[in-house]
Amino acid sequence: MHSLLMPVLALVVWTLIVWIWMYATRIPALQKARLDPQKFGRHTADLAVLPHPARSVADNYNHLMEQPTIFYALAFYIVLAGHTDALNVGLAWGYVALRVLHSLIQNTVNIVLYRFLVFSLSTAVLAIMAIKEVLALG
Repeated sequence: MHSLLMPVLALVVWTLIVWIWMYATRIPALQKARLDPQKFGRHTADLAVLPHPARSVADNYNHLMEQPTIFYALAFYIVLAGHTDALNVGLAWGYVALRVLHSLIQNTVNIVLYRFLVFSLSTAVLAIMAIKEVLALG
């Protein structure tokens, strides 16, 4: 049962790593541009003046707050429903690996086509997990 919770924990830890990465790029970028965080940190749009690397990591952190919430809910549903099997565990690890790869692409080379491909694959994995659970109801 707990083996499906390990990918959940892994994605939480990865998200926290990206949070550190975000501030490790954003704070020096603010300092280098001599921007007052109080004036330029109230709204996301204000930070558009920062260099691309600092914005990409922040965008990626936001992405980790979006679709992965479905993954978390689905993973907990699967555990609570008692459907933790090797396929679900493998799919969950696959989802986490794809999300980490998505982060690495966005936070480094940021080639949109590669990001889109990896995002689409991770969404497909999530959909397979959800469809598998819907079919288990019948």
